[in-house]
Amino acid sequence: MTFRISRRKFLSSAAAGAGVIAMPHLSRAADRPAVSHGVQSGDVGLDSGVVWARADRPSQMLVEVATTESFKDARALPPIAALPESDFTAKMLLENLPSGQDIFYRVRFRDLAHVNVIGEPAVGRFRTAPADRRDISFVWGGDVAGQGWGINPDDGGMFTFATMRKYKPDFFLHSGDTIYADGVIPSEVKLADGKLWKNVTIPEKAKVAETLDEYRAAHKYNLLDEHVRAFNAEVPIFVQWDDHEVTNNWSLSKQLPAAYKERDVNVLAARAARAFHEIYPMRESIVEPGRVYRTLSYGPHLDVFMLDERSYRGPNGANQQTSYGPDAYFLGPDQLAWLKRALLNSRATWKVIASDMPLSIIVYDDATNKKGSEAFAQGDGSPRGRELEIAEILRFIKTAGIVNTVWLTADVHYAAAHYYNPNKAQFQDFDPFWEFVSGPLHAGTFGPNELDNTFGPEVKFIKAPGADKQNLPPSAGMQFFGHVKIDGATGQMTVTLRDRADTELWSTTLDPKPV
Repeated sequence: MTFRISRRKFLSSAAAGAGVIAMPHLSRAADRPAVSHGVQSGDVGLDSGVVWARADRPSQMLVEVATTESFKDARALPPIAALPESDFTAKMLLENLPSGQDIFYRVRFRDLAHVNVIGEPAVGRFRTAPADRRDISFVWGGDVAGQGWGINPDDGGMFTFATMRKYKPDFFLHSGDTIYADGVIPSEVKLADGKLWKNVTIPEKAKVAETLDEYRAAHKYNLLDEHVRAFNAEVPIFVQWDDHEVTNNWSLSKQLPAAYKERDVNVLAARAARAFHEIYPMRESIVEPGRVYRTLSYGPHLDVFMLDERSYRGPNGANQQTSYGPDAYFLGPDQLAWLKRALLNSRATWKVIASDMPLSIIVYDDATNKKGSEAFAQGDGSPRGRELEIAEILRFIKTAGIVNTVWLTADVHYAAAHYYNPNKAQFQDFDPFWEFVSGPLHAGTFGPNELDNTFGPEVKFIKAPGADKQNLPPSAGMQFFGHVKIDGATGQMTVTLRDRADTELWSTTLDPKPV
């Protein structure tokens, strides 16, 4: 049961709380703990949201929350520790917030040894989910700092984040590849026209990430960008992960390249997962600590189902099995059962399935030799291997009478819109639906890839560089994100694919069926 309180009750409880944090006078900023990488919020719901910050030393995080930008009648929350064990990061769940309300939060850090020594504040905001049927707007994409394309101030930095910020979205759905832990960020890259791309660099990005601190550094590298920090302070993140948070195309069968001294992919995955959960404002599961898949409800019009297609998969082999078993797992039985229950229980107008990999775009484990399976798609024909899970969930959606499902994804570094038509499919026991692909947000642009006809995808739009122009830098302009708007009155969903210059590439409006 969701507990909701009005803005008036929120303010009255704030007045009865601990009050505004007093600021001592100190002569030097260096004497005080500082917010080192900006603030973030995430996993926002009707009456709550998670806030995050990192300190530059052992300290306590002090958070104030208010419904006005002036922080009049702000509510001060109990302090929580930011210690070396978590790389000085801390996150807090803010609860008992009014629905559909702009929430302002202010973060300071207090020295552990000297309780009167408090640093300067960093301010952020988010909007709680609406209890009524109002307009909703959000953006999505993936793939950041890949292929050696890091922060280049001469090119405007990670400029796509500035473009997305202009839409003042309710939240940002990050579809994974939040970092490229397996990728080096060199100081310079020579472009095809002879010009130089010049990266901001840090020592840890001169090699592949293997240690916990190297994984942490890869995430913190992105937070050096001013556009990312400004975006994070205003737009809550709904985040999932994919392969590059650990290493390229990782699964239990991964044979690590010679660049890795650590030879056990499970050890790398454990370190990577810890860094990932430290750096993002996620609601953490007490059922399965470290779990990424979850349902995020954003009012009567929208539920978002965040998938994890990495943690439970079987080996990246040929995946041609005709019966379901551990080698064919992609979501895995437990996550598959959760998704069915969550979809069945949803009363939202739209059910957005956030998939970190596309359904029918073929992604090879060995791209050079076109061998092995990295994604769902196994090639033309009836469902095999990992496609058995997709067949199962699509059949379930149809049989259970679940309507208005839309799949959003990234991963392949180009933009596309696919309409899934059972009349064109090899497996036909499903209702038609849409899948939209965006990204990269700031990485090399690739594609297009081959399409698998198993589920009958029809390409309604595609923007990719072509086979003769792969790994284009961000300066080429082919950086893509998606924007979704749900009309509060009609429930119509408009999906628009855009580039970093904010050019509208393609758009469609979907009419909802009655729920």
